[in-house]
Amino acid sequence: MKNFIAKCTLLSCLGLLYLTAEAQLTLSGQLRMRTEVRNGLGNLTPTGSKAAAFTSQRTRLNIGYKWDKVSFGLSIQDIRVWGQDASSISPADGNRLMLHEGWADITLANKADSSIRFRLVDQLSVKIGRQELSYDDVRLIGNLDWLQQGRRHDMVLVKLLHKGWKVDLGYAFNQNADAFGVTGTSYVPGNIPAYVKNSAGTLVPTPAGIIPLAAGGSAANNSVRNGTPLFTNPPNTNGATQNYKSFASLYISKQFKQTKLSALFFNDHFGKYKIDSITVNGGYVYGRRFVTAGKEDGFDYTGTSSRYTYGLMVNQTIGSGQGFGKVLLQAAYYGQSGKDRDGVSLDAYHYTVSGLYQKGKWSIGPGYDVLSGNDAVSPSGKNNRFDPLYGTPHRHWGYMDYFYVGTGSPVGGLSNLYGKLKYTDTRWSAGLDVHGFWINKDMKKADGTVIGKKLGTEVDVQLSYNLNKITNIELGYSLMKATASMPFAKGQATTDAVADSYRKTSTWFYAMINIRPEWIFPRK
Repeated sequence: MKNFIAKCTLLSCLGLLYLTAEAQLTLSGQLRMRTEVRNGLGNLTPTGSKAAAFTSQRTRLNIGYKWDKVSFGLSIQDIRVWGQDASSISPADGNRLMLHEGWADITLANKADSSIRFRLVDQLSVKIGRQELSYDDVRLIGNLDWLQQGRRHDMVLVKLLHKGWKVDLGYAFNQNADAFGVTGTSYVPGNIPAYVKNSAGTLVPTPAGIIPLAAGGSAANNSVRNGTPLFTNPPNTNGATQNYKSFASLYISKQFKQTKLSALFFNDHFGKYKIDSITVNGGYVYGRRFVTAGKEDGFDYTGTSSRYTYGLMVNQTIGSGQGFGKVLLQAAYYGQSGKDRDGVSLDAYHYTVSGLYQKGKWSIGPGYDVLSGNDAVSPSGKNNRFDPLYGTPHRHWGYMDYFYVGTGSPVGGLSNLYGKLKYTDTRWSAGLDVHGFWINKDMKKADGTVIGKKLGTEVDVQLSYNLNKITNIELGYSLMKATASMPFAKGQATTDAVADSYRKTSTWFYAMINIRPEWIFPRK
């Protein structure tokens, strides 16, 4: 028996060596630990409250494999906060180990490979499975890498390269389970809180098939559709409180010397719901109950609500970095139409312009973003709030994450005037960002008074140092000086008395170490 085991082990090792020799095998990892001191991150905190401090950790194992016409990628990660688990846990406590990526990329055409008969295009492949999706400056579609959990999609992606053109066509279709007896394709979004307070104030388990009101806004922020209240101030889809049922995407880009043009079309679909309530432990839990089909209360729940996002981005480089230096210009415009996830007609837009001058180790430049919102003084009858889809808002609208993340965003939209300054040396860099935030359209208090449009000023400072080729240390400090309008815009207050109870100066500090070892390198 021992000899048999030894032979099997030897054969396995020889097989692994053979595969490694014949194929491209890579093995890498990541350990990213971040300690934060939060004193108003994401939202203003009540006067007299104390700062929160904690350490979170991401641990990843990445495996890549390429052989002939197939590539395979696997990324396994564990996300946790230090102390979140006891030093000894029971099986009932579960775990936070998850599959971040698991995909295969199959080559269908390659002009450089004579063994492939289909050679009408330079390269064509299909990537299937759980995968990250990132385009351009990750403004609308990104892997959300700053968040320890990151973002990934279960999807199929057809990728085409031909004469410098890049075309990606993607499709995703979500379902809750494959259990026997399940009929139809209705989908209840994920990331629903496990517990919620009922109307009696008791913490109870969230009823199955319902997204509780507490996860989507407050009753004071509801409007009405055919007599049914709607959530008009929920977090955007970046907040991930309502995952899409399905989506189809198209991305096209081309580099023309020092000019890059890119176009994005993204059509995501959301399940239809009705406002419902369930009695749990002596109180009601109100929320969205997703309905398979049919008409109720004069509204048709058949099918899905379909949202369309489309636009163009231009990146222009002037100069080569020598002599005068180099100027990077960017401009983009995106529109949204169709219906939002609440089934309301949508007419929204987002545009951005920026410039960056680089010379030697220094770079400096201004920028301006506008994300449209609903006008409380002159309403259009449609939803005019632009939703920046599934991007990385932390990179664009302030490091303190006050906008377009899980902390919510103003109904009136956002205008962001900013400036960036950065110094980059061989092993270290330092950056300074300053943002001025305004609401894009008028918003009102509960008494009908229009609030001021200026929301606040944010200053972000960042230091980064490469300790060695696999280890980076990063420090950051941010300051938000908010106006009296901020708590109203963020839905934290409806009256002056409540708004005055929030501290208008917020701070945030973090220290992060990022270690990326590579144990097996790809052959050159």
